[in-house]
Amino acid sequence: MRPSFWALSLPLALAALPAFADTLVDNVDGLTLDDKGRIERFSGLVIDNDGKVKTLLRRGDKRPAKIDYQVDGKGRVAMPGLVDSHVRVMELGLSTLTLDLTPARSLAEAQARVAAWAQAHGDKPWILGSGWNAQAWGLAKPPTAADLDAVVSNRPVWLLDADGAVGWANSAALAAANVTATSKDPAGGRIDRIAGTTRPAGTLAGNALALVERMVPAPRPEDRDLAFAAAQQALLERGITAVADMGATIEDWQSYRRAGDAGSLRLRVMAYADGAEAMALIAGPGPTPWLYAARLRMGGVLLRADGALASHGALLKAPYADGGNGLALMGEAQMRNLMSRAAIDNFQIAVQASGDAAVGATLAAFGELSQTYKGDRRWRIEGVDRIDPADAAAFGRLGAFASLQPSRVATERATLEARLGPDRLGGVQAWKTLAGGGAGLAFGSGAPGRLPDPFAGLAAATTRQDADAQPFGGWQPQERLDRDSAIAAYTAGGARAAFAEDRFGRLARGQQADFILLDRDPTLATPAELRGTRVLQVWIGGRLAWEGAKDSKPSAAPGR
Repeated sequence: MRPSFWALSLPLALAALPAFADTLVDNVDGLTLDDKGRIERFSGLVIDNDGKVKTLLRRGDKRPAKIDYQVDGKGRVAMPGLVDSHVRVMELGLSTLTLDLTPARSLAEAQARVAAWAQAHGDKPWILGSGWNAQAWGLAKPPTAADLDAVVSNRPVWLLDADGAVGWANSAALAAANVTATSKDPAGGRIDRIAGTTRPAGTLAGNALALVERMVPAPRPEDRDLAFAAAQQALLERGITAVADMGATIEDWQSYRRAGDAGSLRLRVMAYADGAEAMALIAGPGPTPWLYAARLRMGGVLLRADGALASHGALLKAPYADGGNGLALMGEAQMRNLMSRAAIDNFQIAVQASGDAAVGATLAAFGELSQTYKGDRRWRIEGVDRIDPADAAAFGRLGAFASLQPSRVATERATLEARLGPDRLGGVQAWKTLAGGGAGLAFGSGAPGRLPDPFAGLAAATTRQDADAQPFGGWQPQERLDRDSAIAAYTAGGARAAFAEDRFGRLARGQQADFILLDRDPTLATPAELRGTRVLQVWIGGRLAWEGAKDSKPSAAPGR
């Protein structure tokens, strides 16, 4: 996703609060993970002058006699700050400045939203947005340019789907990009056509997105800064203290640096460059050091093997049950060359691979790289919508991580059933199978296409059900995780997947004092209660980074 025309409408981030020195946070119902991944309890913690945990206190432990500051936790639940292991941070923020189609439940509702946005923003030369989901609308085929022309025909409209893998254009946008009946599909891309003709239908997938996106006006630096402030706020209010930013550009990095220089960078951003060129441009000959008190680092690169399963973009070992072909976004030789280029300079490699064929090929490539590039590499595969169960053990052999988005199971099961048919559902978002094969699990949201809501993700991971507790007993329930394992995947697992386990992810001596205060215990809450969890305070590095107003709840989405 590379949308690029923005309004200036959001407030700047709040200034960081001053650091505490030898602070006692007492009277909490605390939980964290030990070094074996098991839940352990505490009732207070001492934070040193560097913002790190000095001591965890249990009930009955004597409290320190000399403390500079003391905070009463009022019996609230404390736990480590949550790690979202797959976010497109800048796109999350930029989505607040454009049209949001996430709430649309039908094509007609989406059209109404487009029309209303166009009327309210008559000064914008392009109508930009994201978040549509044709499968959720019950459409048998993607929406068309004609559907958009019916509501806006006098200026270009360009809307990305929830995965950021498919773009929906009106006729004016297609004309601006010179996408015509004679246009050829680019390598790794697809221009959907009107049935029986070569005329573009209005949707483009994979590398074909660039045909339109190159024509979209780019956001200004000040727009990016406002967008990052909005994204940071949205993540903090949901208890997320660290993110793996998948697909960072040099412009994104510069915005993060400006926030760090201004003292307004509160979130911890573990950036993965958007391809090898961005990697070299941002970090040069090797990963950057941790900057701004361990709040920013560029340590890896994101490469894309295939598209999304929902849009027939994932590469599968067997044909789609409902027709269609996957999209190889780059050839295997090109992929391996880029992997070697990153590995030789000690960058961590994350590959977006959704289908079982793409996952299998990526694991094979990692296996070859491991013969040359020794040591702890922590190869990552992002997405893993479907894995051939026979490939699960390769994760353990390679020391690889699977970065997954549990909430997708709750919202996309009907689409997945249609794409794969009943015989191949066992390998879909197969969390327990992956863990059994030795994979490290790191959970995230995939925002901005989906809400960065880790508590909904925890509920989905432990039940395989949606917010209405459907289906009964869970969808493919053999892949459910226990509560402790799911919490670990949103905390210590996310940190370890990014080589940050020595800094945060748990609450233990020497770790950064990143923790959140909640209104309920996530280990004891029912699934419905878990989804309703309220974050009351967020502490990062021993500082109060965010506090909710009394009885406040997070917005449905940033800026929405």
